[in-house]
Amino acid sequence: MWCAAAALVAVAVSAAPQDAAVAPKPPTKETLGKPVPQPIPYSHKTHLALGLQCQQCHTIPDPGFSATFPKEEACMACHQTIKAESPAIQKLAEFHKNEKPVPWERIYRVPDYVWFSHDLHHKEAKIACETCHGPVAERDVLAKEKPTSMASCMTCHAEMQAANECDVCHDHR
Repeated sequence: MWCAAAALVAVAVSAAPQDAAVAPKPPTKETLGKPVPQPIPYSHKTHLALGLQCQQCHTIPDPGFSATFPKEEACMACHQTIKAESPAIQKLAEFHKNEKPVPWERIYRVPDYVWFSHDLHHKEAKIACETCHGPVAERDVLAKEKPTSMASCMTCHAEMQAANECDVCHDHR
């Protein structure tokens, strides 16, 4: 079943009253299919073929609103010896040595005014990562494959028979 990006992301205009001095940010136009350049090349296809699972690198810490980027020390556990001569791995090793995170570019994002929980969607509703992020295990380079519009989220909620009222994603302050 194709469920639009509702399980992981949503974009919408807030239903909550706005302070007259603070105008809401307009939604940005989505660009689907364009690969997102990363500071270090990374093939999900290669790594998942080795048996890695999404949540080994992208944990969902409490309170569960967002998934993390991989920790450099986790990558270096293998890459101290595997492809250590590669310029990309040497760059990764430098980030690790300096205790700085790799500045990965986000591909999916929700506005601050949208309440979204990876914990609720993935852990509780048991929605697979690829439902919203596409067939990542088949990709060497990632791009945004599924829309994150309010309409796509509401379509998914309807298909999954999940709540679809405004306050499900808005005004959870």
